[in-house]
Amino acid sequence: MIGASSHGVVGRWRRIIAVCAVLVLATACGNPLRGGAEGGDDGRIVIGASDVGESLLLAEIYAGALRGAGADDVTVRPPVGGREVLVQALQDRSLTLAPDYSGNLLRYFDQDTSATTSDEVYRELPRALPEGLEVLDQSPAENTDMLVVREDLAAQGVRTISDLAPRCDRLVFGGPGQWGERWRREIRQLYGCEFKEIRTTDTGGPVTVEALRSGEVQVANMFSTSASVYANGFVPLEDDRDMFPAQNIVPLAVEGALSERERDALDRVSAALTTEKLTALNVEFSERKRNPADIAGEFLVQAGDR
Repeated sequence: MIGASSHGVVGRWRRIIAVCAVLVLATACGNPLRGGAEGGDDGRIVIGASDVGESLLLAEIYAGALRGAGADDVTVRPPVGGREVLVQALQDRSLTLAPDYSGNLLRYFDQDTSATTSDEVYRELPRALPEGLEVLDQSPAENTDMLVVREDLAAQGVRTISDLAPRCDRLVFGGPGQWGERWRREIRQLYGCEFKEIRTTDTGGPVTVEALRSGEVQVANMFSTSASVYANGFVPLEDDRDMFPAQNIVPLAVEGALSERERDALDRVSAALTTEKLTALNVEFSERKRNPADIAGEFLVQAGDR
């Protein structure tokens, strides 16, 4: 009886603590988050970031642009996790805004979509979003999946995924754990490529880089704005049959939470970002280890937004 009673008390305390944690996240340090169709200036804007470094960099750029537009209470949260965490936080209004990627965001809400181009993806995205969420203007900047190889393999005439396909059964692939589930069937159907082995490394990070450099894997999944691709002399392969969807940078927000002036500021940021500029910003952040807020500030000055 004592053990059962103790277990019940512990369970109740765990539930209480969980509720408190949610309340703290939603109302931390003062004013409630914004609601209302016109946004308004009586609440805070809280910007989230995923656990990918580029996401934090984009969050700082959004924050600087919003402050420049007159928002006086803007907070960037430390990276909170993957897309499912960010979406939940936006839906429960503990976040106001987060950067995302159009193609993967569309597939998160509509797994059956066949959209691949920037225009197709962006056109379908608003219809796929759940009630209460919206996307602002997408940026021309993209950070899309790509397959990369070392220069020695590229020098053998491998410059596209079609070039790679006849060799796939002799090559080991490295990428994130979900890659096989997401893309194995597609690459087989589109290109006739079946890798000798699909090995889990990480999401385009140092484990993947080292595995490709050492020859542990011969093909890897990385991203088009990754500073590591160019720093290591890796060669991106052209996705000549459009397997990977467009991944334009897009702000995902609580619907109606931003004023018109704030929305305009974020739209200007999106217009100013290009893939080349975003790649250069990532070099400053991931290779030179600079403070993301400083990098964001410099970008906004150069873009004329400060």
